[in-house]
Amino acid sequence: MRNEKGGTAFAERGSIRRAKFGTLLNSDPNIFPTPNNDVASAAIVADNYSSGRDSSASSGSPGGYYYDSTPRSSNAAASPYRMSPWNQSSPYTKSPWIQPSPLNPFDDRFSKNGLIRSLVREEGHIYSLAAAGDLLYTGSDSKNIRVWKNLKEFSGFKSNSGLVKAIVISGEKIFTGHQDGKIRIWKASMKNPEVHKRIGSLPTIKDFMKSSFNPKNYVEVRRHRNVLRIKHFDAVSCLSLNEDQGLLYSGSWDKTLKVWRISDSKCLESINAHDDAVNSVAAGFEGLVFTGSADGTVKVWRRELHGTHTKHALVQTLLKQENAVTALAVNQTSAVIYCGSSDGLVNFWEREKHLNHGGVLRGHKKAVLCLATAGNLVFSGSADKSICVWRRDGGIHTCLSVLTGHTGPVKCLGVEEDEESSKRNQRWIVYSGSLDKSVKVWRVSEQAPDLRQMQGM
Repeated sequence: MRNEKGGTAFAERGSIRRAKFGTLLNSDPNIFPTPNNDVASAAIVADNYSSGRDSSASSGSPGGYYYDSTPRSSNAAASPYRMSPWNQSSPYTKSPWIQPSPLNPFDDRFSKNGLIRSLVREEGHIYSLAAAGDLLYTGSDSKNIRVWKNLKEFSGFKSNSGLVKAIVISGEKIFTGHQDGKIRIWKASMKNPEVHKRIGSLPTIKDFMKSSFNPKNYVEVRRHRNVLRIKHFDAVSCLSLNEDQGLLYSGSWDKTLKVWRISDSKCLESINAHDDAVNSVAAGFEGLVFTGSADGTVKVWRRELHGTHTKHALVQTLLKQENAVTALAVNQTSAVIYCGSSDGLVNFWEREKHLNHGGVLRGHKKAVLCLATAGNLVFSGSADKSICVWRRDGGIHTCLSVLTGHTGPVKCLGVEEDEESSKRNQRWIVYSGSLDKSVKVWRVSEQAPDLRQMQGM
């Protein structure tokens, strides 16, 4: 649907139903000007190519940008993943990557908004990033973690093996999750902040050796192959922190969720969470933890105390679908959980409605690979090389803008509050990492007009 003025982004409640998987794969070419065989998420395929995993994504969601509050049906059928080339041409503009989107309202009338800078260092595809104050950490498949200070290259350090799939920062510690199944811990030198040293890994050597002597600590992962329960044996795909409780959560392609105590790096719990790879984990509100998987489900885990021990129990499955769940993000203030998937859709659930399904955000034509929230905004990065900016007002989401410029899939997002931000004009600095080997830095205001308003200006 389009509005009377020809706008392509608006909020709609209750009338749009999600297209079936088969329909999406055979979309009208006039609506989706993409090649028929271009049905896979770039980052999913790039990841899975190196690990032997076979996955794919559908070609997208209905044209335009929609908010749809119609509840989704559940389908637990396995996803028919297939490999396909990930470097197909974009369905969007073919203009140079430094040119702003024609749909981006951050033009001269809003000169303080939009693209601030592009950070490029030709050393690998950007798979992960994390921001803390004036520092930005970026991880790539070159095994390097690059450090930027005030948007300028500052320093870097390198792991022995495994591309860097996840980065989180807790105080002075930097945790990185890798393709080789390891979680490494780093710290900047007090004498020279440019120098970062590895101070440990998860699990610790001490815990690894201690556990290895007890046969009960082993689990069978493949026929005739046993591994220690406290160690990931496949790629660590995601990390999330619960700072209040001093906990680190890690999800892996080995289908498990592990819980670590930050203070002493001890593995408190290993959970067989899903039937396929865990692609995303997000520590939530009220002791809840959310996990999303290639098996098409989003699960809710509650942290419970059992004597002196902590145990996470499965309390709810929010979603069951054919398409892989590829990204999760939690708005702690509003108590809303967002889920991106390989069909290009973003679903969300609201705590005030007892985690009932709140609606669907339709803005991408390919898989959603990353999500981030800040204030009343939600950011979704996609294999279609764009970033959609959504503003939440109550239960209604409006698409403010579409940030384009990357020439490869957008694989990771980070958000920090802008120093110029105020209560009257809430502003955010958004970092986007892409498989085009660049990181882009954007300034976004919550008070910016949405696309529909821009159409009438």
